[in-house]
Amino acid sequence: MTLLLLEALGAGLIFVGIIWWTMFSGRENGELPQDDDKDKNSH
Repeated sequence: MTLLLLEALGAGLIFVGIIWWTMFSGRENGELPQDDDKDKNSH
């Protein structure tokens, strides 16, 4: 039973790691700046 819990925890950590990697890979400061406000105010 303990082995199943450890495997589930390991799989969850790998899953979260992959999601984190795909969200923030290649970005120097995390999220990109949002330019939507400038576009909305110019109309």
